[in-house]
Amino acid sequence: MQSGGTRRATVAMAALGSLLTMTTLSACGNAHTGHSGGREGRPGAQATHPRPVTTTAAPDPTRIPDVGDRLQRAIPADTGQVLTVYGNGKDSPDSTAVLFTKNGNTWDRTASWPAHNGKLGWTTDHHLDDKRSPVGVFTLTAAGGVLDDPGTALPYSQDESYEAPRDWDESHWHDFDYVIAIDYNRVPGTPPDDAEQPEGEDKGGGIWLHLDHGSGTSACVSLSKEAMEYLLRTLDPGRHPVVLMGDRADLKG
Repeated sequence: MQSGGTRRATVAMAALGSLLTMTTLSACGNAHTGHSGGREGRPGAQATHPRPVTTTAAPDPTRIPDVGDRLQRAIPADTGQVLTVYGNGKDSPDSTAVLFTKNGNTWDRTASWPAHNGKLGWTTDHHLDDKRSPVGVFTLTAAGGVLDDPGTALPYSQDESYEAPRDWDESHWHDFDYVIAIDYNRVPGTPPDDAEQPEGEDKGGGIWLHLDHGSGTSACVSLSKEAMEYLLRTLDPGRHPVVLMGDRADLKG
């Protein structure tokens, strides 16, 4: 979304790069088995010493899993809700979003969903039109969309001006039925379509959580309608929610 122009133009340009090629969400791992100590089918002497047992330390429940110290420290001390977006890879548009809720000193996994991020993946130095989502921790302070408020405690601005242009592909028409502003290069608490960009236009802006259309975005994070409704009804401004997002390698760094 760029500054200037009518409100409808502002909203339309917030996701100008979202008209992307369709990408099938895929998250799978390959496992293999092997034989050690001898060749398959050949009898031989049995091992006389037990193999050492390797153990993996249990995850620390006071930390967001698979996130390094730098980003752990970036989570505000008063935050009680963290939506963590784990990108599949530096250059991948596919990701998984997990909501963690703090109970005492423990972070509990509350819900998770498949998601999409920038068409070209992630960056630690986002710029306008680079088609990558910014890595970092960002507050979530305002929401809006074409549809009526579903019952969120966040400030919510409903307006038909959020509607995607009808000359876009039909698969994108409902992208902005619900949106939650990600406070990257914007004034926190203002409506999602607010055009002010404190760090300047070159740093990009208008980065939202919004409805998924099945492929990567210009820089936003997209989720299913059910996921967006859940987040809108669950995120509590009193718990100072944030989104912590990036590819898995940068999240651990």
